Amino acid sequence: MAAAGVHGAAAAQPVGASSRLAVTPAEFLSNCRASIAAARAQVAALQAAAPRGDAALQAYDSAQKTLGGAGAAASLAREVHPDKAMREAGETCIQEVSSASTEQSLDRSTFDMLAAIDPSGLDSASRYYLERTLQRFRLAGVDRDEATRSRVRQLNDELVRISQTFNRNIRDSVLTLELDPAELEGLPADFVGAHPPKSNGKVQLTTDPPDYGPFMSYAKSAEAREAFWKLYRQRAHPANLATLDALLARRHELATVLGHAHWADYVTADKMIGSASQAAGFIDRIAAAAARRADRDYAALLARKRKDEAGATQVLPWDAGYLADRIKAESYGVESRQVRPYFQYDKVKAAVLDITGRLFSIRYERLAGAKLWHPDVEAYDVYEGDKRLGRIYLDMFPRANKYKHFAHFRLATGQRGVSLPESVLVCNFRRPGANDPGLLEYGEVRTFFHEFGHLVHAVLGGQTRWAGISGVATERDFVEAPSQMLEEWMRDPRTLQSFAVHYQTKQAIPTELVERLRKADEFGKGLQVRGQMSLAAVSLGLHNRDPKGLDTTAFVAQTQEKYTPYRHVPGTYFHEAFGHLDGYSAIYYTYMWSLVIAKDMFSAFSAQGDIMNPEVAARYRRTVLEPGGSKPAAQLVQDFLGRPYGFQAYERWLNAD
Repeated sequence: MAAAGVHGAAAAQPVGASSRLAVTPAEFLSNCRASIAAARAQVAALQAAAPRGDAALQAYDSAQKTLGGAGAAASLAREVHPDKAMREAGETCIQEVSSASTEQSLDRSTFDMLAAIDPSGLDSASRYYLERTLQRFRLAGVDRDEATRSRVRQLNDELVRISQTFNRNIRDSVLTLELDPAELEGLPADFVGAHPPKSNGKVQLTTDPPDYGPFMSYAKSAEAREAFWKLYRQRAHPANLATLDALLARRHELATVLGHAHWADYVTADKMIGSASQAAGFIDRIAAAAARRADRDYAALLARKRKDEAGATQVLPWDAGYLADRIKAESYGVESRQVRPYFQYDKVKAAVLDITGRLFSIRYERLAGAKLWHPDVEAYDVYEGDKRLGRIYLDMFPRANKYKHFAHFRLATGQRGVSLPESVLVCNFRRPGANDPGLLEYGEVRTFFHEFGHLVHAVLGGQTRWAGISGVATERDFVEAPSQMLEEWMRDPRTLQSFAVHYQTKQAIPTELVERLRKADEFGKGLQVRGQMSLAAVSLGLHNRDPKGLDTTAFVAQTQEKYTPYRHVPGTYFHEAFGHLDGYSAIYYTYMWSLVIAKDMFSAFSAQGDIMNPEVAARYRRTVLEPGGSKPAAQLVQDFLGRPYGFQAYERWLNAD
């Protein structure tokens, strides 16, 4: 499919921020330290010149941008660079940037200068930026005594080191399962073809997503699924058991030193939700709303299991994906293995670019000759007409020592008239090859749209006056809403048929199959929501108490059994590889909170009967995406909808069949 939003390879463009990773480890660290020194010099110049009002805020914003740029490049290098020495240089840089950032956040002289600014002389975006900046200074402990600030510095430095260890243990833990070829029964032909037996006659699978996901959905052998499920929950074990304990202990101490009851209260203080108690109430509300549907879903899984195993009394966790797939095939006429050929990676990628290009009136030009950190990576410049808006990078396939999940990474902060935003999509999809057409699962297509939503937000929101509120810079518990809303475009029958083309027959996915696929996708929604609330409760519950003496494994088991029908399996340690416990800490509820808002925002599109409606899309771009973090997220949504967001659209979705 020729994507309307994509042009052919452009002539070589000026090298972007990716060049920061195309250096030696020694050069990378030297550049990092030069940026830290420059940021410190900018703060010193600010204090020496003592500018007032807008000029003071500008000087502070510049210093933060310099420091943030070094940190962004280091974070990416740590997670994706193929060279171990570069990953280690990234870790060192992050430690030094974090230390410098803590130092600046505790600098009372800078705080006093900013606090002295008369907000009445600023425009609304500048006033909000100033307000958020002062709040973050106070949350950091700038107004505490020197002894407290000294301990805060120590704790922040320790937390960075512990966090990096936690992430490294996950990233480097790729476990291998050996099976007899017969145990691949049920897997699609392309999967089997991509996993030929080794010299010992065994097939090797890894715990990376392209192997694990399809196997748990399609493998007929319950014993093999059980073995793989348990192995997957051994990742980063036992190393991260003690690492997580240390992480929780230092977070709790930092929060209490700063006057909060626990880390959960501290980390929610500047979020939309406002407090840990509000987060707990939200989790309970959603879990209760999904309870009846979850019971119905589980009963359906158990009934299906009894067709294979008469007298079965429970569904085991490694049964769930396989049984759900069988129900979708037998009750809804959707055989997932037959759907996959319509989702070839290259076609899906072209569709994502095309749909977002038409929706937001932008286009993408593939770059030739950009300096990149791996041959797999692609770079695109983003344009509106002839105006270049930014650059995006796609790092889409798994490799050794690479980040194991799916995420958006900022690489360069955009600032109107000064710099353009640059962002990276890091994924782990199946790599197309000579014996593998690169077919994606339906859920992986949804993930592609979701993660690309972050890129669009980063580029379109990266044109603000202030670097500190540029791009994906709203409250943290709103950032998933724009990306979750973009998922709706891959569910829409018309847009789906525009790109879901069988890679062999070249025929578009049939209309009646699309409708069956839509209905089948609704199955299991209750269990999925309860599962998400289980993760949210784990995330919050590990952080809303003094963790001293806490058995994290027992707590996770207890929480899982409260929110889901599946019993904990002794000897498994899911939480040791739950990477969100680092990045999101106590606020994993964010995903469902954002989904509530996303469903409400999407109602403005669906009410028109045409989700490609250019007027609605332009209003959404103008009111929600382009402002970046220049307003409270609740205000952005109200500007778009013409009213405060509510739960009604989410409840309709949750209860729809």
